[in-house]
Amino acid sequence: MALALLLVLLLPCHTAHKACSQNCAAPEDPLPILHEFYQPGDFVIGQIAAHIYFFHDPPTFKEQPKQMLTAERLSAPKHYQDLLTLTFAVKQINGNPSILPNITLGFHILNSYYLARMTYKATLNLLSTRHNFSPNFKCDSLKNLIAVIGGLVSVTSVNMANILTLYKTPQMVPNEAYQYRGAVHLFQHFRWTWIGLVAMDNDYGDRFLQAVIPLLSQSGICYSFILRTPKTTYMDALVGSFFKLQERYSVLVESKANVYFAYGEPPTLNIMRTFQIVAEAQSLQPLGKVWIVTSQWDFDSLYLERMSDIDVFHGAISFAVHSSQPPGFQQFLQTVKPSQQKEDGFIQDFWEQAFECSLKKFRKSEIERMCTGEEKLESLSGILFEMNMTGHSYNVYNSAHAVAHALQFIYTYRFKHRTLVDGGSQEIHNVKPWQLHHFLRSISFNNSAGDTVHFNENRELVGGFDMINWVTFPNGSFIRVKVGKLDPQAPQGQKLLVNDDLIVWHRSFNQTLPPSVCNEGCHPGYSKKKKEGEQFCCYDCVPCPEGMMSEQKAMDACVKCPQDHYSNQHQNHCIPKFITYLSYKEPLGVTLAMLAVTSFLVTTLVFGTFIKHKNTPIVKANNRSLTYILLISLLLCFLCSLLFIGQPGKVTCLLRQTTFAIVFSVALSSVLAKTITVVLAFMSTKPGSRMRKWVGKRLAHFIVLSFSCIQASICSFWLSTSPPFPDMDMHSLNEKVIVECNEGSAAMFYCALGYMGFLAFISFTVAFLARKLPDSFNEAKFITFSMLVFCSVWLSFVPTYLSTKGKSMVAVEIFSILVSSAGLLVCIFSPKCYIILLRPELNSKQQLIRKK
Repeated sequence: MALALLLVLLLPCHTAHKACSQNCAAPEDPLPILHEFYQPGDFVIGQIAAHIYFFHDPPTFKEQPKQMLTAERLSAPKHYQDLLTLTFAVKQINGNPSILPNITLGFHILNSYYLARMTYKATLNLLSTRHNFSPNFKCDSLKNLIAVIGGLVSVTSVNMANILTLYKTPQMVPNEAYQYRGAVHLFQHFRWTWIGLVAMDNDYGDRFLQAVIPLLSQSGICYSFILRTPKTTYMDALVGSFFKLQERYSVLVESKANVYFAYGEPPTLNIMRTFQIVAEAQSLQPLGKVWIVTSQWDFDSLYLERMSDIDVFHGAISFAVHSSQPPGFQQFLQTVKPSQQKEDGFIQDFWEQAFECSLKKFRKSEIERMCTGEEKLESLSGILFEMNMTGHSYNVYNSAHAVAHALQFIYTYRFKHRTLVDGGSQEIHNVKPWQLHHFLRSISFNNSAGDTVHFNENRELVGGFDMINWVTFPNGSFIRVKVGKLDPQAPQGQKLLVNDDLIVWHRSFNQTLPPSVCNEGCHPGYSKKKKEGEQFCCYDCVPCPEGMMSEQKAMDACVKCPQDHYSNQHQNHCIPKFITYLSYKEPLGVTLAMLAVTSFLVTTLVFGTFIKHKNTPIVKANNRSLTYILLISLLLCFLCSLLFIGQPGKVTCLLRQTTFAIVFSVALSSVLAKTITVVLAFMSTKPGSRMRKWVGKRLAHFIVLSFSCIQASICSFWLSTSPPFPDMDMHSLNEKVIVECNEGSAAMFYCALGYMGFLAFISFTVAFLARKLPDSFNEAKFITFSMLVFCSVWLSFVPTYLSTKGKSMVAVEIFSILVSSAGLLVCIFSPKCYIILLRPELNSKQQLIRKK
C-alpha cells in the first residue's frame, strides 16, 4: 500500500472563512522554478519529502477512491504504523504549549497505489478546493498547502515533486548515495567481490544500477548478473512475468554469488517472495542467499505472501533509516481501537486483514469470524505490524516535528517584528511554502527520543542508517537485530561499524561467513591472470616468476622481493640473501691460498739456488740480472693472488688488478728481454756483425723498464679516472649477495689484460723463431714452451671469466695467475735447476760453448 502522508495545519475559525466561502479566486501564479531542497534525481529509498497546508476541518483520514477498492482489498496496510506515527506526532505537537500556541495541526492521508496517475491526482487534489477537484483554483483560503510528507518509495515522492516543486514546496531528501557507499563498505568488510544485482525494470532501477555499478568497479567488486523485476505488483501482470523469472531462477541458484544486492522497493521483494512460492511448488532448489537491501524494504503483508515461507530472506541485511523509540509511542499504539478511530478510513481494512475477522454487521459466510474490536496490536506478528517504531515511521515523526518547529520560528518572528520575511503584513494561516525554506535550513532541535534533528551544509537531513539483520521464524514472524551503523558524518574508515558476532546468516551457510567470490582466491605463491572475456573478478592463478612472491591470498600481482632478499621455493615468502665472497674459511679459498704459498716457497728455493750458484756458468749465461728480475716478479705474482681471497675492501680492490697487471708485465718484459738477448748473442758471433754493440745489460734493462712503464701508465690512468671499488652484486645470483670488487672501468681492465697478452705474443713469436739455435746456448726453446702455456691459460681465462659469477669468477682468475706463473717457472727454470742440482758436471763453460 503506497501512502502519501499529508500533514495539515488546523487553525481556529474566524471571519476570513466566510469571506472565502463567498469569493472563489485563482491563486497567484506559482514560480516555475525548483525549490531549494530538491533536485530531480536526488532521491533515496525511504526518503521523506515534507509538504504542509493549513486546514480548518478536524483531522481525518482520506478514504480510498471507490474505483480502487477491489485492488486495495488484496493487501493489508503493512505500513499502517506510519499513519499511526503521524497521528502520534501531531498529538504530541498539539499537546505541547511551547510549540504553536493556540494553533492546531491536522492532517490528511491519501493513497497512491504505486501508480503515477493516482499520485498525480492526489497531488493535484491538494492544490484544489476541498471536495472540488479544480487545481490552482480554490475557495478555501484556510486550506493553504505548505508541506507534504512523501510516500515510502522514491517514485511516489518524485511524482509528487513533479508538481509540487513548481510551488517551491520544501522537501527533506536524504542522500541515497550514502546507502550505496555503505553497501560497498559492507562488501569490502566481508571480502565479497562477486554479487548479484536485483532492481525493478523502471527508471528508478536504471538509476540504481547507474549509481551502484561504478562504485562496485572502483572498489574491486564485480556483479554476476543483473535481474530486472517487473514494474507492477498486480497479480494479473505477475503471472506473465513468472515464466520470465523462472528462466533466470537457475542463474540465481547456480551463481557463485552468494550475496544479492537489491534495490529494496516493496514491489521488488514482493515479486521475489511470490516467485519463491512457484519455485517451491515445482520442487526447485531453495534459494539460500544473503540479501543486502536498501532502506525501503520491508515485509509487506500480501495475502499470497502470508501463505509463503519468508525463510528465503532469513539473515538478510538492510539499511534502515536510523530510528529511536519516542517515549509513549507503544502506549499510544495500545490504545488504538476501531471504535475510537472513526475518522480513520484505513483501520477497517487493516483490522480485518490483520486479525482475519470482520467488523461489518453482516458476515459474508458462516465461516467468517466477527471482530470484537478489542484485539491487541502487540499480538500480531512482525510481518503484519510492529510495535517498535521503524525507520520509515521515525522519518515521518521527525518530519512532522521539523515542520512544526519551522512554523513556530515563523510565528515567533512575526510576533516580534510584526512582518513576514517578504515585508508584507500577513496572518499565520497565509504562510507561503517558500517561506519555510529559510527556517528549515537553520532548524535544529532535540526530539522526544533525545536525537538531534537538523540539516547539514548541503541542506540534507542529517541522519545515519542502522544496519538491520532480519531473523525469520517458521511461523512467519521475524525480528530486526541492529548489527551495525552507517554514519556519513563519521571520519573516513569509521563510517561503517559492523558487529560481526551479532549477524545471523541464512541457514544454508551453517552460521559461517558466506563466501561470495568468482574465484576462491589464488593461494600464496600465485597471482591473478585475467580471463579473456570475463570480468576482472574472474581469473586464473599462475605461479609467481623467479625472484617474485605473493605472501597473501588472492593477490592481484606478484611483488618483487627486496634486492637483498630472494623468494623461497614456494614463492610465498622473501628470505634474506647470503653474503658470499671467496673466503679463507672455505675449502676453495684455503686450497688456492695453499697453492699460492707453495708456489711462492718453490720460487724462493729456486731463487736461493740461483743466488748460491751465481758464479756458475749456467747462472751467468744469458744475463744473470734478468734471471733475478724474472724470479722476483714470479714471487710477487704468486703473492698477488692472495689479494683476491677474503672480503673485498677499498685497499684490496685498488691493488688487486693493478698489482697483478704490473707484476706480470715485469715478468713478461723480462722473458722478452731474455729472448732478445739470446737472439742478439748468436747474431753477434757472425764475423763483422754490428749486433755486438747491442749485446749487454743496458738493452735488457731498457726493455724491461720501458715495457713495464707502459703497463704502469695504463694502470695509473685507470686508478685516476675510474678506480675499482667494493660493491655488492644482488642480481647475478638468486639466493646470494656477491661482495666483489667492481672494476670501475671494464675497458681499462681489458686494456691492461690485453697489453699483457701483447707482451706474451711478442715473446712467444721471438722465442719461436729462435728455437733452432744451438742447444747449448738456446734458452729460447724453453721460453717458447713457457709462453705457449701462458697464452693458452689466458686465452681460456677470458670466456671462462665472463661466464662465471661470484666467488667462482675470482677463483678462475686466481687459478689463471697461479698456472701461468707456474708455467714460466717450470718451463724456464726447471732445466737449469736440473743441471745445477743433479748434473753439476754439465755446469761448465766448455759444455755451454759446445756445439752439436
